[in-house]
Amino acid sequence: MDKKKIEHFKTISKQYSDASIIMHEAIARKAGLTGTDHKYLGLILQHSSITAGEISKLTGLTTGAVTALIDRLEKKELLRREFTKEDRRKVIVIPNIDNSMKLLQPLFDELQQKTVKLISTFSEDELQVVERYFTEATAIMKETSDHLNQK
Repeated sequence: MDKKKIEHFKTISKQYSDASIIMHEAIARKAGLTGTDHKYLGLILQHSSITAGEISKLTGLTTGAVTALIDRLEKKELLRREFTKEDRRKVIVIPNIDNSMKLLQPLFDELQQKTVKLISTFSEDELQVVERYFTEATAIMKETSDHLNQK
């Protein structure tokens, strides 16, 4: 691939990334959350339960920052914490899916409708290419985050 095409792809990829951050910040503000809390809540919602330590490993946040995150989200009744009987220091986070969906779903409805409409314009082959890009780019970003968080 020639250098000009690569530079163009990098430019539109950055524009996509920037637009995503700005949109999620706007959604978070409407929901009464910070952008960071909104995105980390999304990670937590992917689990039926998750420990505070696992959140720390996933995000690279310090244990103190994870505790503060859990405090803020628990105060908004978007999750609850439980302590294990074996070790009361170990915190298990249980997302409140109902409250989270009541808060966030109305803010995502239009976006999801527009996204489905866009996706339906792609052929199967085009969707496979897009899926491959997102899957492999996500793996690269996760690898980069893990590397940076280890230092």
